[in-house]
Parts: sequence; C-alpha cells; structure tokens
Amino acid sequence: MATVTVEQTAVLEALRAVKDPDLGRDIVSLDFVKDLHVDGGEVSFVIELTTPACPVKEQMHDQAVAAVSALKGVTGVRVDMSANVRAVASPEAGRAPIPGVKNIIAVGAGKGGVGKSTVAVNLALALSRYGGRVGMIDADIYGPNIPIMLGVRTQLETDGKKIVPAESHGIPVVSMGFLTQDETPIIWRGPMLHGIIQQFFREVRWDEMDYLIVDMPPGTGDVALSLSQTVPVSGAVVVTTPQTVSLADTRRAVAMYKKLNVPTLGLVENMSYFVCPGCDHESDIFGKGGGEAVAEEMQVPFLGRIPIYQSIREGGDSGNPIVVAQPDSAAARAFLDVAERTAAQVSIAALGPAVAGVS
Repeated sequence: MATVTVEQTAVLEALRAVKDPDLGRDIVSLDFVKDLHVDGGEVSFVIELTTPACPVKEQMHDQAVAAVSALKGVTGVRVDMSANVRAVASPEAGRAPIPGVKNIIAVGAGKGGVGKSTVAVNLALALSRYGGRVGMIDADIYGPNIPIMLGVRTQLETDGKKIVPAESHGIPVVSMGFLTQDETPIIWRGPMLHGIIQQFFREVRWDEMDYLIVDMPPGTGDVALSLSQTVPVSGAVVVTTPQTVSLADTRRAVAMYKKLNVPTLGLVENMSYFVCPGCDHESDIFGKGGGEAVAEEMQVPFLGRIPIYQSIREGGDSGNPIVVAQPDSAAARAFLDVAERTAAQVSIAALGPAVAGVS
C-alpha cells in the first residue's frame, strides 16, 4: 500500500477549525501556530497563545490534536502550548515605553473603601500564578498599603544605575511605603507626585514584565493624569461595589479614563455578595447586579464578582493574600477568573485590527 504524504498546508488548513473564543479568530490566521514539523506521519507544532492565563488552553490543545489526527496519513500528533504576551501599542505620541515592561494595567476606583488595593494585589498574584511575569507599582502615594498586603518590609536599594524593586510572593514591587516611616504622612503637591510616579516607572529596574499592575489612588486626581500623559497604559481595571454611591463614582472613573484616552479593560464588582459560612446562604449586603449593569450601560467588559469573605481581609492584613493562602477556595477562583478576563482584554487590545469587532 502506498504511503500517504502529509503536507504542511493540509495541517494548517485543518487547524483553521480551531478558534480562540476570546479573539474570535482561528489560530492559523492569528499566527499562533509555530515550529510546524511533519516527519512521515508524525506531526508536531507549538500553539503560542497571547497569555498564559487562557482558560481554554487545554480545550484548544485537544481540538488541535483532533483536527490534525483526522487527516489521512497522520500517525501521531504532538502539540506543545506556550504563551507570548503581546504589548498594547499606545495610541498617543509622547508616551515612551518603559524598558522591560510590555503592558501597564492601572487598577483604579471612583472612590475609596471599595477594596481596590485588595483587587490589585490578588489580580497580580493570579496573573503570576498562571505563569505571567508580573510586577506592581503602589501609586497610592498618600495611602501606600501594598507593602502590608504583600507582607514585605524593606528599604529600596540600587544596583548603581537603577532602583531594585522589593519582592514578595514572586512579585517585584515599589511603593512609597518603602521610602517613609509607617506613620509619616505624605503632604505633597501635584508636581512632587508626578516626580515620584515617574521615578517608579523609569528609574526602577523592571526585568521583562508581561504585566505591570499599578494600584492607583481612589478618585480622579493628579496621579491618573500623570500616568496617562507620560507612560503607555494598556488599560484600566475599575473596581466598584454594588452600592448606588459607589456605582455613581464608578461612572466618573470610567469617564475619566476615556477622557484621558486610556481604555477601560473592564469593571470588577468587589464585595458583591456574602456567603454564610454556616448555611451557605448568599446575602446581597450592598445590592446586586449594579456593577454588571453599569458595565453594560457604559459599554465596557464586566470582569467578574468578588465575594465578601473573611479570609480575603485576613490575607490582606497578614501579607498572605487569598490567591496564595487559599488558592483552591471559591474566593481565589473568583480572582483567577478576573485575571483570565483581564488578560483576554489585554490580548484583544494588543492584536487591535486583527480582532476588530470582537468584544
């Protein structure tokens, strides 16, 4: 019986049946298929995704194996999965890239007290858990709480050229909290805030960061303006609670980022509901569905709900956040889901015209 020759073109054509559900395109047209080799009936290739936080990675792997295995003459298929996070190009001139940083993600809120820093820390740790290279800037100069939440006490040092960030749970981080005593108030005007924010970006040694998470001050003030004018921000994650007051301020925050030409990657509804530890009954203490309704109203993605959970608060107070302390808990899973959706929105923004019309 004559041996059937397997052609690379046939393999690629078969792989067009495999689509990335977030990007809405097949993996061949998205140029995800790398290092394709055909040796007789043995086929091997790499699927290079745009983020390691892809929730359907295994599904795409299995679909690719099935599609190629169905070709006549194929006797074996090997598919390796990898990820190469793409950088979102800045739409504005004058925003020079930060060496070593692909994407800057601002985590903000229209008002204080909504758990913005808690979301920022757990988002960073969730992206890191998926395999992303993640750093943090604590840009909340007046209330620098990230050192407490990450459980790190140190003084920043230099390598002779740049500031070396502190590190906790595998996350490099800089904060005003490393430069002052715990009880020392920061009483600065706008130009001084601008200066320290610029230092944190341009005078710190950031080494090959896929995502640099920036914990913003609450509200719509000087730091957001400085950020938008001087560095290429991939997008903003806006944190709200279901309360009417919080939602009103959230609209203002989304409108601010739009005015500053920073895309809103999506909304996170924190303190969304409380699950009774004794009976598992869910109580909507601050209301229900407000964050999702505002996201739909303002035409921005809804990234997910985070419950009220005692261990989230305890983890932030102890420097052992929930994503690290209880990685298999429902609350940690909620943060991981938010990380997946955030990473997907960054990928959509990075690919730009290639996925035009995909939401």
